[in-house]
Amino acid sequence: MSSSSALYDAPGPRAKRHNVLLTVVFLTALAALIWWVARSLADKNQLEWVKWRPFFTDSRAWQTYLLPGLKNTLIAASLAMVIALPLGALFGIARLSDHWWVRGAAGTVVEFFRAIPVLILMLFANAAYSEYTDVSSDSRPLYAVVTGLVLYNASVLAEIVRAGIVSLPQGQTDAAKAIGMRKNQVMRYVLLPQSVTAMLPAIVSQLVVIVKDTALGGALLGFSELLASVRPMSANYGANTIASFTVVAVIFVVLNFALTSFASGLEGRLRRGKRSTGAVVGADAVDQLATPGEHASHDDLGGAGDTSGK
Repeated sequence: MSSSSALYDAPGPRAKRHNVLLTVVFLTALAALIWWVARSLADKNQLEWVKWRPFFTDSRAWQTYLLPGLKNTLIAASLAMVIALPLGALFGIARLSDHWWVRGAAGTVVEFFRAIPVLILMLFANAAYSEYTDVSSDSRPLYAVVTGLVLYNASVLAEIVRAGIVSLPQGQTDAAKAIGMRKNQVMRYVLLPQSVTAMLPAIVSQLVVIVKDTALGGALLGFSELLASVRPMSANYGANTIASFTVVAVIFVVLNFALTSFASGLEGRLRRGKRSTGAVVGADAVDQLATPGEHASHDDLGGAGDTSGK
C-alpha cells in the first residue's frame, strides 16, 4: 500500500533527513530565543519572586483588578456576540436575495463597515453616544465598545454566512425546489443547516477576535476591561509590568482556548450527527413544508410516475 496521498508524495530518505535537520535547527533557534528572553528579564530583575508573588499569595490582586476586568471583558464580548451573530446571518442571507434593492443595500452596509477599522467605529460610537444620547459617562465606554464590535464583526460574519451558503452544491437548491419548497424554506430547512458545519471554524475565529478586540476599548476609551487592569495593578505592586502582562495574556489564552474547544466539540457532534442519521423526508413532511397549490399531491406524483413508465 502506497504511503503517498492525493496532495503530495511520501518523502524519501533524503527528504526525511532534510526535514529532521530543519526541525532540529528550528528547535535550537527557539530554545536560544527563549533563553535570551529569560536572560534579559533576569538582568532587569523581572523574574524575581517579589514581582510575581501578588498573583499567587495576595487575593486582592484578583479581586480588585483581574476579576473585575475579566468580568467587563466577558460582558462586552458576550453582548457583541449575541447581537453580531444573528445580525451577520441576516445580512449574509440578504446578500443572496433575488431582489436587487435588498441585495444592494445589504452589500453596501456590509462592505462599508467591513472596511472601517473597529477602533474607529468605537470612537465614532463613543462620540455619538456623548452627543445624541443620555447614556452616562460611566456606561458610555461599554456601549461604544459593543457598538463598534457589532458593526464590524456582523459585517465579517455576513460574508462568512454568504460564502458558506454559496459553497453548497447547486443540486441541493434544485432538489428542494423540485419538491415544492419556497426559497425561504430552502434557506431555513436545507441550506443553513448544511452550511453551519462548514462555517463554524470561521465563525469561532471571528468570536475569538471579538474577545481580543475588547482590549481596544480599554486602550483609548477608558473601558475597564482585562488588559486595562495592568496599569493600576503594576503601579500598586512595585512596577511588575512584565508579570502583569504575562498573567493577563495567560487569561486571554485560557479564555480563547475554552471557546475554541467548545466549538470544536460542537463541530464534531454536528459531523457525527450527519454521518449517523439517514432520515428521509416523506410525502407528509413535504406537504407540510410546501403550501397548497404549489406542488402536486402525493397521488398525483405517483400517477405521473405510472404514466411515464408506460
